[in-house]
Amino acid sequence: MFDIDSYFRDFVDKEEIFQDRDVLRPEFIPKLLPHRDLQIQKIAEIVACTLKNSMPSNIFLFGKTGTGKTAVVNYVSKHLNLQCREFGMTESKWIFLNCQQVNTGYRILAKICGEIDPSDPVPIAGWPIDVVFDKLIDKINQQVQGNCFIVLDEIDVLVKNARKKSQDTLYNLVRINSRLKTAKVNIIGISNVLNFKSELDPRVISSLGEEEIVFPAYNAVEIKDILEQRAEKAFAPQALDPEVIPLCAALAAKEHGDARKALDLLRKAGELAERRNAKVVTPQYVYFAQDNMENDKMKEYCEALPLQSKTILLSIYQMERHLQQEAVITGDVYNAYTEITEMIPGMNRLTQRRVSELIRELDLSGMVNARVKSNGRYGRTKFIKLNIPLSDTRKYLNSESRFADLIEYRPICLREKTTNLSGKKYRKLM
Repeated sequence: MFDIDSYFRDFVDKEEIFQDRDVLRPEFIPKLLPHRDLQIQKIAEIVACTLKNSMPSNIFLFGKTGTGKTAVVNYVSKHLNLQCREFGMTESKWIFLNCQQVNTGYRILAKICGEIDPSDPVPIAGWPIDVVFDKLIDKINQQVQGNCFIVLDEIDVLVKNARKKSQDTLYNLVRINSRLKTAKVNIIGISNVLNFKSELDPRVISSLGEEEIVFPAYNAVEIKDILEQRAEKAFAPQALDPEVIPLCAALAAKEHGDARKALDLLRKAGELAERRNAKVVTPQYVYFAQDNMENDKMKEYCEALPLQSKTILLSIYQMERHLQQEAVITGDVYNAYTEITEMIPGMNRLTQRRVSELIRELDLSGMVNARVKSNGRYGRTKFIKLNIPLSDTRKYLNSESRFADLIEYRPICLREKTTNLSGKKYRKLM
């Protein structure tokens, strides 16, 4: 048996690889941001007017993941507030929201209210959105003096989710200053999508009055400088082989130019060396870390699925592959499933209710997307769509030896011209 207590005791006693591994994490903001002087300067020039009680323009930042957009905004916000303190001025209020996590207009407004006044939070749901907006205005008027910067990271996600309502929320936010007494609100949008503005409502675009700044991807030399700056604080002296940082930089620049992934790669290499009781992080640990990071987690999950779940996934795959429909319904998946189970020796057939439960488990895992749609008096229907490409699904299913003759098989139910929906037969659109 694995002696966990001995392992922990030995871990404490062994020689250190890291001094502070948190320095390699993306949320760490260093005192200096290498190779982002131009972007820092542009943002500083825009927001500097707040030091003279003026309202700056809204700002949109564009660039691939890991190009320093959020880090630069954090960096500028700290230095701006530092100058406010030195001049004896009221510091600007900075509210950072990630629209990947807070992805609806209602939740955005509720979260901003909570950031401004934590003692009086807005419920996560249940209020009319205009009431929440009025509440936000009251809180800003009462609690905020001077400028309030609302930073919406991955703002394109907000626009794509529930597009109409979210765009109304964005429209109201960019026009909120007309209803404020003394405070001024500015929007800083951050997006990985360069053509994001094409998704915006013309009303929003005309009200933004924004300035745009593009963040280019880092090259190998720039990533190397970033890694060297972090590694000096992260690793113990003599813990890094001289070839490790150039290798991490070259691998990251070649594939994506993402400094965040380069930092993850360096940290992972150090952790793997630490787990194997090595005293020095060598290039082989970088390659081990790269293999570990690129390991297909979805493939591992699929290969570990029980046979029944794999068969249901095969049925969904067959439906999408042959019908080429945007989504399929549970009844059709079950028809294909019952046919396929008869071709697998010794396999029991589950009830449609149990198959529906297993589809829900696949939905929770992220392999499929199962949404329920109401059909009025005919009840509700679950529409199912693969969340992974057909080619990848095929590759995952090929690992199951019992599916060798079934991957290319076209179930008989797919050759029929009708389908069952809510107890009625409908003609298929082929």
